[in-house]
Amino acid sequence: MSEHIVRQTRQKDAIRDALNGCDEFISAQELHRKLEDRGEHIGLATVYRQLNTLAEAGRADTVRLDGQQLFRLCGDDGHHHHLVCTNCGKTVEIESPSESWLKGISDKYGFTIERHTLEVFGLCEDCRKADK
Repeated sequence: MSEHIVRQTRQKDAIRDALNGCDEFISAQELHRKLEDRGEHIGLATVYRQLNTLAEAGRADTVRLDGQQLFRLCGDDGHHHHLVCTNCGKTVEIESPSESWLKGISDKYGFTIERHTLEVFGLCEDCRKADK
């Protein structure tokens, strides 16, 4: 096995491991900093590439918050949606609206659904209390 392939696998594993240690969504820059703090020397472009690869494969969730793309490893519970705190980034997985409701809406307007996402943005309880 070539050194390049071994390095790629080590880097992928390190990125996945660091992302797995995050309970909340995290930016590529923040994850890169965590990796550097752990002594992992992986380029920021590699971190972005691997995070996008994980998201495209459905193995990582991604949301946009204040113009920044954030990532988190997916749970094992299949399709899900999120409540996202716009202040601290706390994220809670929520159940999907009923698929029949979604089909009814799409049928009403003549759409065929290819895919969908739902992220609801607001303030979590802790941030609301801190604002008072």
